Amino acid sequence: MTTTASEPAAQRFTLGVNYWPRRKAMGWWSSFDRAEVDDEFAVIAELGLDVVRVFLLWDDWQPTPERVDGARLRDLEHVCDAAAKHRLGLDVTFFTGHMSGPNWAPRWLLSDGPYPAAGPPRQVVSGGVSVDRSYRNPFTDATALAAQRLLLRTVVGALRDHQAIWMWNLGNEPDLFAWPPTAHDGRAWTADMTALIHEFDDRHPVTCGLHLPSLLQDNGLRVHDVFAETDAAVMHAYPMYLPWARSPLDPDLVPFSCALTSALCGKPTLMEEWGGPTLPPGEASRVITWTSRGLQRSQFMASEDDLDDYVSAVLPRLVAAGASGAMLWCFADYHASLWDRPPCDEAIHERSFGLVRSDGSLKPHARTLARFARTAPLRRAEPLDALVLDVTPEAYYEAPEAHARRLYQAYLEP
Repeated sequence: MTTTASEPAAQRFTLGVNYWPRRKAMGWWSSFDRAEVDDEFAVIAELGLDVVRVFLLWDDWQPTPERVDGARLRDLEHVCDAAAKHRLGLDVTFFTGHMSGPNWAPRWLLSDGPYPAAGPPRQVVSGGVSVDRSYRNPFTDATALAAQRLLLRTVVGALRDHQAIWMWNLGNEPDLFAWPPTAHDGRAWTADMTALIHEFDDRHPVTCGLHLPSLLQDNGLRVHDVFAETDAAVMHAYPMYLPWARSPLDPDLVPFSCALTSALCGKPTLMEEWGGPTLPPGEASRVITWTSRGLQRSQFMASEDDLDDYVSAVLPRLVAAGASGAMLWCFADYHASLWDRPPCDEAIHERSFGLVRSDGSLKPHARTLARFARTAPLRRAEPLDALVLDVTPEAYYEAPEAHARRLYQAYLEP
């Protein structure tokens, strides 16, 4: 059932899932199908979940910086109607940007200049295909900033009163797309965009989809700065991507990341993304390797049973840590017809993160999630597994990964 922060049911531990259609993936908006959304939202509702996170792929939504595609807005209205029909709330994520490995850049943002994020350049997708281009920094580029404001005004202005809206989200792991020049710039951008949303809608909360790197490095989007400006705190975490996790399915890493986020920002934290990729039924967990863009890549892949055990262990730990909810990544494995397209062509593990298999059948951890939902879990006002921050947030970001590792060891002590 959809809830808002002002209702008594807000103390419910939110359960949800991140959504792309299994036969469309990131091609969803360019080949939108109302019946497909209705069918798949029905599955999500049958699992007993509360919220679906959807993503406005920036290139599809703004073909030019001066125009929001009216067809996309009508499609999103249909998504809202389907969510309301199935009593689901929507976490609507703007400026998607980074998604499942590649960075999906609007065509008008492309550039031959320097890559605007740290680390090696990622696969860049624009117009639905890989391109050998970079793009301008949306945190500093005047055209991009004006386009962002237009998108917020258009979408929030049109849908603020729809009963399916649950939360507005300023991005998906935006540091993987670009870094603000400084932490001051990152906070100022967050404050500006949040204030603009609240000019049109003062009832629904605003957040920004940060992930574990914002706890481990100073990437211009510090947890305490960003969530000081938003209404809600969220975090994304995957132990299989963290070398110092105790195992690829370390059940304490995800709850710890929520506890650390809350200790830094002073707000309950929604675990907005977590989960893992699985191998076909009957195959044992192992590391797979492949070559992409001339580089050797490797990825831990869980057996379906091992991921089920992991989900079973993490859910009650999140409640104990005081998290406000948990949203799995993601709804579906992607159909084999998508495997030669981004992101499945280069990020092979992205093919199989789903609660449901590519044929639509439920994986074991989907059934576990449904059983957990039937217990109607409540948020803990006083966490059993709270984390005490023994440095100021500013001091924390002088050596964030060292502090995180030290604090994790303290968190694991009985």
